[in-house]
Amino acid sequence: MNFYLPFAKRFNFSKPNPIISMKAVIMSGGFGTRLRPLTCNIPKPMVPVMNKPMMQHIVDLLKKHGIKNIVSTLFYQPDIITDFFDNGAKFGVSMQYRKSEADYGTAGSVRNASDFLDERFIVISGDVLTDFDLTKAIEFHEDRKAKATLVLTHAKNPLAFGVVITDRSGKITRFLEKPSWGEVFSDTINTGIYIIEPEVLQMIPYKREFDFSKNLFPAMLQEDLGLYGYVAEGYWRDVGNLNEYQEAHLDALEDHVKLVSDGELFGSAYVGDETIIETEKENIQGKVLIGKNCKIGKNVKIIKSVIGNDVEIEEGAVIRNSIIWADSKILKGAELTSCVIGKWCSIGEQSIISDNVYISDKCVIGNESRLAPNIKLWPGKEVEDGAVLTHSLVWEDKWLKDLFTDARITGLSNIEMNPEFGAKIGAAFGALVGKQKHVLTSRDADNVSRMINRAIMTGLMSAGVEVEDLRASSIPILRHELRTGKYVGGIHTRKSPFDKNLTDIIFFDANGKDLPIGKTKSIERLFFGEDFPRVRHEEVGGVTFPERTEESYIRRFLSTIDSKIIAQKQFNLVVDYSNGIASTIFPNIIGSFNCHILSQNAYLDSKKLTRTKEEFKSAVDHLVHIVTSLRYDIGFLIDAGAEKVFVVDEYGNFYNNDRLLTLVSYLFLTTHPEAKKIAVPVTASGEIDLITSHMGVEVVKTRDSHLALMDAASKEGVQFVGGTKGGFIFTNFMFASDGIYSVAKILEMMAKADVRFGQLNAQVPHLHLNQKMVYCPWDKKGRVMRHLMRETENKERIMIDGIRLILDHHASTTVTIWPDRAKPYFHLHTESQNKEIADLLLTEYEHQINEWRDGKN
Repeated sequence: MNFYLPFAKRFNFSKPNPIISMKAVIMSGGFGTRLRPLTCNIPKPMVPVMNKPMMQHIVDLLKKHGIKNIVSTLFYQPDIITDFFDNGAKFGVSMQYRKSEADYGTAGSVRNASDFLDERFIVISGDVLTDFDLTKAIEFHEDRKAKATLVLTHAKNPLAFGVVITDRSGKITRFLEKPSWGEVFSDTINTGIYIIEPEVLQMIPYKREFDFSKNLFPAMLQEDLGLYGYVAEGYWRDVGNLNEYQEAHLDALEDHVKLVSDGELFGSAYVGDETIIETEKENIQGKVLIGKNCKIGKNVKIIKSVIGNDVEIEEGAVIRNSIIWADSKILKGAELTSCVIGKWCSIGEQSIISDNVYISDKCVIGNESRLAPNIKLWPGKEVEDGAVLTHSLVWEDKWLKDLFTDARITGLSNIEMNPEFGAKIGAAFGALVGKQKHVLTSRDADNVSRMINRAIMTGLMSAGVEVEDLRASSIPILRHELRTGKYVGGIHTRKSPFDKNLTDIIFFDANGKDLPIGKTKSIERLFFGEDFPRVRHEEVGGVTFPERTEESYIRRFLSTIDSKIIAQKQFNLVVDYSNGIASTIFPNIIGSFNCHILSQNAYLDSKKLTRTKEEFKSAVDHLVHIVTSLRYDIGFLIDAGAEKVFVVDEYGNFYNNDRLLTLVSYLFLTTHPEAKKIAVPVTASGEIDLITSHMGVEVVKTRDSHLALMDAASKEGVQFVGGTKGGFIFTNFMFASDGIYSVAKILEMMAKADVRFGQLNAQVPHLHLNQKMVYCPWDKKGRVMRHLMRETENKERIMIDGIRLILDHHASTTVTIWPDRAKPYFHLHTESQNKEIADLLLTEYEHQINEWRDGKN
């Protein structure tokens, strides 16, 4: 008997009016890499949800709305799909297929079906779970006379999807594919469901890679070709990873999505035909779905679980919050908790399967064995009787989601960041770049960094990669060496500069720039898929240690600095090396400058590479004391990684990053009058705009990330790029920030301008800047940005990294709001020449953020 969830009662949907002359395309080419090992033997659309392939639920939805002419685009394991659906007759539809011999992208694969699509059609993925009212979406499309309508929804975490912004009529005004947090201007996302007029197909090239969201829709938006967005009500989930797969089942059991399933009511369970249940009704707790031809033994307890067809569960077994695929057998007394069991598996007597264990097809788990949490078993694996199976890495929840923040992975030292993890991430990167390629590695002086660096090297070698290791070195030197063109990429391991308990792994491309997001996503797919290849023993890579990289760096350094003019000034300065790598490099350079130098913390100490806020303040206070006591010209504090610099002037003033950026920018433009273009983050102080407008210099505004700043450094005519975190890029030397070079360049510019920093500070305009972090849970950030977009649509604004509101024609009164990439907070900056105005704006927008965060819509 057919029934519609929810379980509380059976009901029939009211049947909408059939849609005339409407066809559908089901996108069915997904690999399901992040669902492995469950997708080792089947394509993602055929993964069962509530005992039916996900694609079958999509067919049911289309049929419900009168859409029965369907074509399915195929790529990966197509025969499994065609064998199951055949011509569609047994599902009440007509099904055709189009197979691609290559991956032509989403739009390109639909273009392959153009012979079938001679009228309006709907495109929908075969691997999502949804109960949207498609009839209403099509009516919206018709009312707007749209050429293409994107079906949209609100998402708690918009990062993994395309963010879409519409005006009040639904017309799309902006489209961002898989944005960073700074680009999340709304929580309204693209669901991958499109209603399209047939003439739009003419815009898609035949048998070429072409994507809806990356290519077609941006082109339609640019040409104003009638691109609309309809915000649908109802349930939608992209079942993109193993956690999402489990959560989708819990949602279905808890009535959050309306699906069609089969069965008769037995206690709180729905049970398929020919199933025998010997356990008592009270042993079935919560909402449960049991498939056809099953046998449930005596004293079996099943709690909030889904049991597939032809499953046998023997006496005394306990199944909690789990999903068991068809044809598997659970023997006496076995206990399963929050796990997924594939087809044709055998789970032994008295065995215990813990949380987040994913067992693929045809696995045998021995009697009285124990499987620790967060384990994945590939098809056909066997666990012996009595074995205790633990993964070498105890994955934290974060590793089940996203690894990267920009080009960096951060984890707890020797817990998350341990040798097994290092080897695995090295093997994933090696699989990406390919065997016989050369990768450059380096680290700081920390022992954990040394350990992880070596583990990464072993992973790279296992993939056939030749590793060249700089050992203890700085990121700027690594970048400099990568520019030689000998390497396909680089990896640097360091103790986090922000938390002594954390370790960072940072990835670089062949040019020394931070690895772009497309490549980091590829590494994530390989890492989570765990099926990266191992080369034959004779192809395992080797390790070498490049020589003279530091000498090459110093030669390049000194060739771009006017040492003579610095030497003429005979500066007195204090340098705090933060016990970092700069202490081994800068003394070999600064001798050329004829300066009187007092060095602090000028030796490597792995225990002091990270400074707490209190330790940093103490170091600054000590620097101030020395500079003022000795009446020195300037004091510098170089961070342990040698990328950033902080300044104390001759009067003992310590400059925050925003003011330091203003002063260094002014100093650069004063001493380089030929420079007509600089770049700074959009979050930089409005003081920069006042200076550059007065001097007739163009300012390129970027996102506040090092990758964005490096991209700006490569733009034609840009000679200086300043960051808001103490990093400066002088493009005549390098495309990335270098704290050591910044010290030398500041000394050179002070000498040329014959000015001290304190004098400079008195000359340069000063605005009142307020900064505050406002708490906001991750799942509310998109909602806050959506309200902010709507409330400020009539104000002058810049949307690059969050939203910057310009409230006067001088750009001196501004409000900047952007979500933090790594923490559940919003950054709120208000700035004005008038302190009272800056304070009032801070109060007003903090109240607004809190109100939008706590509201219901």
